[in-house]
Amino acid sequence: MSIMRGFFTVGFWTLVSRVLGFCRDIFIAGTLGATPVAEAFILAFSLPNLFRRFFAEGAFNMAFVPMFSKKLASGDSPVDFARDAISMLAFVLIVLNAIAMLAMPYLVWIMASGFAGDERFDLTVVFGRIAFPYILFISLAALVSGVLNSTGRFVASAAAPVLLNICFLSGLFIADWADWNIGLTLAWSVPVAGVAQFAFVWVAAHRVGFTLVPRLPRMTPELKRLAMIAAPAALAGGVVQVNLLVGRQIASYFEGANAWLYYADRLYQLPLGVVGIAVGIVLLPDLSRRLRLDDTDGAREAFNRAAEFSLMLTIPSAVALLVIPTALVSVLFERGAFGASDTAATALATAIYGLGLPAFVLQKLYQPLFFAREDTKSPFYFALVALAVNAVIAIGLSPYVGFTASAYGATFAGWAMLACLWWGSLKFGDAARLDAKLRAKSWRIVLASLMMGAAIWMTATVLGPQLQAPDSRVLALIVVLVAGIVSYGIAGCMAGAFTFSELRRLIRR
Repeated sequence: MSIMRGFFTVGFWTLVSRVLGFCRDIFIAGTLGATPVAEAFILAFSLPNLFRRFFAEGAFNMAFVPMFSKKLASGDSPVDFARDAISMLAFVLIVLNAIAMLAMPYLVWIMASGFAGDERFDLTVVFGRIAFPYILFISLAALVSGVLNSTGRFVASAAAPVLLNICFLSGLFIADWADWNIGLTLAWSVPVAGVAQFAFVWVAAHRVGFTLVPRLPRMTPELKRLAMIAAPAALAGGVVQVNLLVGRQIASYFEGANAWLYYADRLYQLPLGVVGIAVGIVLLPDLSRRLRLDDTDGAREAFNRAAEFSLMLTIPSAVALLVIPTALVSVLFERGAFGASDTAATALATAIYGLGLPAFVLQKLYQPLFFAREDTKSPFYFALVALAVNAVIAIGLSPYVGFTASAYGATFAGWAMLACLWWGSLKFGDAARLDAKLRAKSWRIVLASLMMGAAIWMTATVLGPQLQAPDSRVLALIVVLVAGIVSYGIAGCMAGAFTFSELRRLIRR
């Protein structure tokens, strides 16, 4: 019950953040479309997010949370350990920021050499220098969030990302009212949001007794161990970022492609964030505590119920992205500078990402099995396999399918990574074994999702004219989505994927 409450707490606030993120992206798409300014801002914003995978939710935090959870359980000076960790992290990130400011043109070229020689390159350099300090504040916020999550307090850390979208939306409205440059205003909104997020979670930690005041950095034995555990995870994160770089490099040679892929990414990131990230955040500290207590049965139960929860929400989401991508993209983004051709390109990328959505979510489920045991080397080796798959497919297909090669590469790499994680988890024995209940429900969830897919396809076909009309398309899309929810609920109960009582418990939670 406690772990499910954690899933729903994180999932709810992630959903709020993603909905506000959609509002933000709708305004950005309507204002900038797929113009050079839009592509420059999207790439500049991706720069701190690239390094964020190392220092925030990535390598550092994946190594920090299990160590902190164990110290918290044993009472072995967890606050001192957290203070040393935040001090050293801040020092490393300040140095990184100084280097990045000087090397920004080279970073932009590495990210998107196709921008060289046109206005997108210079704009990205300017925006990148403004936005990059976000990495300092969001990484410190992630570490403090790890402290809160380890104590079972998920609300503040889950709600903090909402502030990013509030800052973006505020910046857009102020820029329109004051006639400011939209691109510069969006870029400045990024570090402002980072400061707000860090302050929010720091105050929350302070109120529950964890006052994490940085001090002069020092390399303690615990930090040395933390660094040794984090290093392979950082390398794995680096491989993942190389995957993203391959996709962005290919997209940079097709005008508008970076923007199309970004908007498609926002659509599939909604279920990925609500389900996958929620499961990963809650499951890691829970598994760490159970494994410390040698509670193998409890760890297996937590893993299987998390897998069941993930599949129950992810499979129908993937089907929806495959069946009605054009309707979703058109209603959400097609207005102002974002035209019909942009909709067609973005919808195609969305459908391709939809094929990989279950793999992306289930990765978040399997990775904590390794990180809870402080095994960060195995995911690194698996990431190398995924890198090879991505590079071969994305580069090989780009002459034939254009910018969508990036999406195909990411999708196939996601499935390759999941296959490796599953194979590697076999060494953990019973803790990673799929129980009879999960095996029985999995195929039923798939069947119910396919039935839902047929229902929304028929509903969208009937409402085709309304989905195209500016004055009725939002309501028509709501009708399609409600039809999907109702049909999935009925089909799931008929197929035995879940029961009405389980649905009532979900709604109450």
